[in-house]
Amino acid sequence: MIHSIPTCYLNSNDGTSLLGIGEGPAFTLYCQTQLPALDAFLSEHQDTYIFGYLSYEIKQHVDQAPIKDNLRLPLSYFWVPAVVAEIKQEEIILVQGNDITLVHEFIETLTHSAAADLAPFCARTPKEKYLHQVNEIKRLIQRGDLYETNYCQEYYLENLKLYSPHGLYNLVNQRTEAPFSGLFIANNLWLACGSPERYMQKDGNILKSQPIKGTAPRMNDGLADEAAKQGLIHSKKERAENVMIVDLVRNDLSKIAETGSVKVDELFGLYTFKTVHQMISTVSCTLKPSTKFSDILRATFPMGSMTGAPKQNAVRFMDQFEDANREIYSGSLGYFKPGGDFDFNVVIRSLAYYPSENYLSCSVGGAITIGADPQQEYEECLLKIGRLIDVKSDE
Repeated sequence: MIHSIPTCYLNSNDGTSLLGIGEGPAFTLYCQTQLPALDAFLSEHQDTYIFGYLSYEIKQHVDQAPIKDNLRLPLSYFWVPAVVAEIKQEEIILVQGNDITLVHEFIETLTHSAAADLAPFCARTPKEKYLHQVNEIKRLIQRGDLYETNYCQEYYLENLKLYSPHGLYNLVNQRTEAPFSGLFIANNLWLACGSPERYMQKDGNILKSQPIKGTAPRMNDGLADEAAKQGLIHSKKERAENVMIVDLVRNDLSKIAETGSVKVDELFGLYTFKTVHQMISTVSCTLKPSTKFSDILRATFPMGSMTGAPKQNAVRFMDQFEDANREIYSGSLGYFKPGGDFDFNVVIRSLAYYPSENYLSCSVGGAITIGADPQQEYEECLLKIGRLIDVKSDE
């Protein structure tokens, strides 16, 4: 069956995409102590394209907590696909391997797979508990343990038999049309990702991060839509959230950057997507020579937009407050080019299906600051996923 073949499809939704497909050398990370082995794998295959994911649970270097024993996924998985194709409109360019049949079969299956039809999702965290937890988090902020944190919750369907990862992806992509969209198929995971956010991109010795903080809904009426945009860009709360994370990212990058090279290329950039307006900032630096991928992970992962400040406390406390393991949610999906440059997204606005368990997960989070209103935070979470899935009423 075509969907059993390891696959990573990264779609920019601008007419260009990148497809890695087919068996090849692979590396699976199960614990932090294996990070040097990941560096060795990347070095051994540095002249090839390498695709894979990073689980949020690669956070032991931040919170020092032991690896959980109830995780569904390894901490990361990377492999060298047999075939890699750049797809530009209708043109297919093979950049690795020569079996174009795999590419045609993938495109054919994707094109003709109907979008998945899903029932309303159940909430892992009841609304009243969510509201209570936000107030508890605000107490931690008040006493100085946190400045800002990203508190996440899970929605799920269980005992669900899905037959097409392509149909799951089509559902997500039709509803989001995001620039860091992706479909990943391997190792008990079908990930259909509609992410608007980049975690990290390396181009030569320049490293760039683009954190998102600040969300407003798209409106059907043009005037109302413009008012939503203006409300977002002028919101003191949203700007405060954004600048806190920009400061966190600057601090993270400074650990691996040439002295004086960290800069904010864009602050409070306003970007419009199919379902939401987002406030995105761009931070970059020049990497120190001989910086390894594991050095970058230890300095910057998990990404600031999905953790908070100070990062160590945010990660530790949210592990206690949240009712589900994040795993691939808040993690990253991406690829390495020959030569070591790379591009990775932030896994949000996504559906993660675990075929061996017939379990489908959709998580969502939001930034909590001292000024957060619990009801508004709850509604923002529903806004972010409301056009992706239906949710059973919790009233």
